[in-house]
Amino acid sequence: MKTRAKSMVAIVAMFTATLAASADMKVGVGSVVITPDKPIWLSGYASRRAPSEGKVHDLFAKAMAFEDADGNRSVIVTTDLIGLTRDLSARTAALAEEQLGIPRERLMLTASHTHCGPALRENLGTMYALDDEQTTRVNEYSEALPGRIFDAIEIAVKDLELGSAHWGRGEAGFAINRRQYTQGGVSLGVNPIGPVDHDVPIVVAKRADGSVKGVLFGYACHNTTLSFQQISGDYAGFAQAHIESEMPGVIALFASGCGADANPHPRGELALAEQHGAELGAAVLAAMKGDLSELSEPVRAVYDEVTLELSEPPTRETLDAQLKSDNVYIQRRASDLITEFESEGALKTTEPYPVQVFQFGDALQVTALGGEVVVDYALRIKHEFGQDNQFIIGYANDVMAYIPSLRVLREGGYESDTSMIYYGLYGPWATTVEDIVMEGVRRLSNRDE
Repeated sequence: MKTRAKSMVAIVAMFTATLAASADMKVGVGSVVITPDKPIWLSGYASRRAPSEGKVHDLFAKAMAFEDADGNRSVIVTTDLIGLTRDLSARTAALAEEQLGIPRERLMLTASHTHCGPALRENLGTMYALDDEQTTRVNEYSEALPGRIFDAIEIAVKDLELGSAHWGRGEAGFAINRRQYTQGGVSLGVNPIGPVDHDVPIVVAKRADGSVKGVLFGYACHNTTLSFQQISGDYAGFAQAHIESEMPGVIALFASGCGADANPHPRGELALAEQHGAELGAAVLAAMKGDLSELSEPVRAVYDEVTLELSEPPTRETLDAQLKSDNVYIQRRASDLITEFESEGALKTTEPYPVQVFQFGDALQVTALGGEVVVDYALRIKHEFGQDNQFIIGYANDVMAYIPSLRVLREGGYESDTSMIYYGLYGPWATTVEDIVMEGVRRLSNRDE
């Protein structure tokens, strides 16, 4: 009887400790509209020849904040934008640290990569030929953006209250690999047997009474169902709207995964964007009803920038020849690189690359990678670290270029080479790119080999 009594005391103590740990977690959410108030050039497609014409729905900056038992505040921000630049992220992070005391490593800034959102300063600049009016509008919007994103962060922090956070995973099937193999090489198309990541990771923030405040979810697929002139969050915008309509009062946040080489399938019509959004939203709602793991441990947060190497730079003679190219985008890039060459005496051969990790004990690791990251990275991280506790985000903190794996780099095609033209880099990356990124992920995850 004494043994049984001791066992019951131990069980009660463990249960009480679990409740105490859970009760120490605070969660908060915030949302701010960031839709441009004037017609503005939309980002993502070089074929556009005019600014936006109205909107399908608003664009948002949203934030989910956590305060753990140690008093650490960590925030994940999502934006319905093509991709935040290094400067925009730095300015936003400075505001969060100065006014809210949130250190850089505890602020994760992400973008949905919608191709129906505004162009941003210093992002894909080679892609556009803006007149003075549009240049001014893009600059003004970009200048105001950190303050608007900060507003969402501040709302989420002020919304912090005792509650709980939970993690789970669903699945959606509309993403398809777009690297189509042909006799002439790799082209953008449909590759039904190519690698893809159909996971839909979710983090659910709940109040102390168990009601849902917000849900963060991800998916690894380009936001390119649409290519028209209206402002829209594409399928990700519709997915957020679907969830929020089904759960009034809940804020839904979308973070893009490693979907640089995946497209929605099929695509090209507004109805398809709504269809994919409804499928993704339904996957999130179904996952919320499934088995969820509670996140009650202190949040370990780390941020660093590794150095990616570019291949051998072009000579000045090569750049002069490119100025005469029939391709206007190659001309623009060559002009910019010549300016850099003349001012600096040489072209830079490296780029800083942000890697960030949030770890909720052993229950969940959120890994955020900069740039347009191909799916191989997510699959490799899951293979090395385990499938059951990974939420992997791309387009985070800085989108400076595509980030191909060694496989994609060797195969060639848009993601490894041609895309560098629009980002203004001479490229391609050196063959060390995957090793450098993965070494950074392992080090920040305390998984050095």
